[in-house]
Amino acid sequence: MISREALRDFFDSRPARLSLFILGILLMVLTPFVAILPGPGGIFVFGAGLALTLRNSDWAKRRYVHFKRWQPRAGRWADWGLRRGSHLRREARRKADERADAPPPHEVERMDDPLPSTGFDVAPVDPTPGELAPATPPGSEPKR
Repeated sequence: MISREALRDFFDSRPARLSLFILGILLMVLTPFVAILPGPGGIFVFGAGLALTLRNSDWAKRRYVHFKRWQPRAGRWADWGLRRGSHLRREARRKADERADAPPPHEVERMDDPLPSTGFDVAPVDPTPGELAPATPPGSEPKR
């Protein structure tokens, strides 16, 4: 039985990495021929080829980073599909930045006015403390 260290050393060797890189390129080239068959097989074949290529080639990694900078939305989908850890970190950072840049809820203008052209005023959702008038007790009305 082969130990994990021996197997890891084998896949880290230059000939094994080169053969896996070539297999990944071959799978990506075969994707259009598999895609004509019924079912979503082409997506999985391309994903496996891309994963093998990115895992075993520094050149492919640099090209992939260049592609992600050029097409960030497509890069997000590719990272999600490849289950990359960097995708999770990047998405968490993007969501935190969006929350930090968003205005507080009471300052957001209402967009759900049912009849904007009729001229009816819609009450604000959450009045700010400055918009609220202090209530006067019933017996303390000013004298005229």
